[in-house]
Amino acid sequence: MHILVLNWQDRTHPQAGGAEVHLHEIFSRIVAKGHSVTLFCCAYEGAPARETIDGIQVIRLGNRSTFNWGVRRWWRREGRHLGADIVVDDINKIPFFTPHYVDIPLVGLIHHFFGDTIFQEAGVLSGHYVSYFERQIGKVYRSTPIIVVSESTRKEAIERGIPAENISIVYNGIDPHSFPMTVGTKEHVPTVTYFGRLKRYKSVHHLIQAFAIVRERIPSARLRILGTGDDRSHLENLVHSLGMNDAVVFHGYVSRDDKVRLLSSSHVVVNTSVKEGWGITNLEANACGTPVVVSDVPGLRDSVRQGDSGLMYPYGDIQALAAAVTHILADEADRQRLSEGAVRWASTFTWSRSAQDMLARLQRVVSSFSH
Repeated sequence: MHILVLNWQDRTHPQAGGAEVHLHEIFSRIVAKGHSVTLFCCAYEGAPARETIDGIQVIRLGNRSTFNWGVRRWWRREGRHLGADIVVDDINKIPFFTPHYVDIPLVGLIHHFFGDTIFQEAGVLSGHYVSYFERQIGKVYRSTPIIVVSESTRKEAIERGIPAENISIVYNGIDPHSFPMTVGTKEHVPTVTYFGRLKRYKSVHHLIQAFAIVRERIPSARLRILGTGDDRSHLENLVHSLGMNDAVVFHGYVSRDDKVRLLSSSHVVVNTSVKEGWGITNLEANACGTPVVVSDVPGLRDSVRQGDSGLMYPYGDIQALAAAVTHILADEADRQRLSEGAVRWASTFTWSRSAQDMLARLQRVVSSFSH
């Protein structure tokens, strides 16, 4: 089977995130099963127009500002002639409206809907632009088979007008061979870690504010922030204003090996986002034997087993966040219990299983289309 995937970015793009990890991990495994996958995405400076990455044939054109406007033209000029058996439209904020012009089997893939939370990340004009186009998804894709990554996203898709019978869930996963899958040695001082992009909607400032409260009870605690993003300077200024330069370290981009090492040695990993499609970083932390504290929001609540792999708190409640983090740092016995539960939970999600579920769903769509 030849699968054509449409997505804004590929895994190598400087602004790639969880959606790109999901795409690459699943479809590279589908390639390994003997199928062909082509990814059409936007270009970026220094990237070749065409290359093959782990078996996926990548075609790049345009840029992030205009890519969605060029998809239809590219499809008519080149895409429809590639001989694909099915198109996977990876829908991220602004859709490509493929049901209007793709005339072969089609599946929409949705990680999450931003909704009003887009205004936390973008300005008023950009926010309204994204919000308008996102509201069209339920109308345009109503008759299209849809794959989502969590129960939360399934519910949102139904609320936006997509029939429940058209929706399937293919969960995110991890590669268990890339993680310890055991509880390792922790730092000699209580250590809290954030891992992810530094974007406003990720609400990392909530963690920094809560950490100031944590230090009132545990003065030796340290906070590590892993990742890059345009909110970094604001976060660094906040740390400075709270007088915590000696206790907070911004690591920036970290390699895969360093990520595993730092997550494994942490006592707790925190995710403060206002909304996610799933929360792969939660599973990665769990696979390193580290419990998580996350905001109780769509997506994140799907990737945590409350009281077993981690704890949840009401989004925006700084006191509750501080209390949850303090509990895990201070209660060694419960931290050990949560750490062991984290490994058990993470072991139930693998990219191999996700790839098999995705392939089975795509094959059913192709089969039903031909009949």
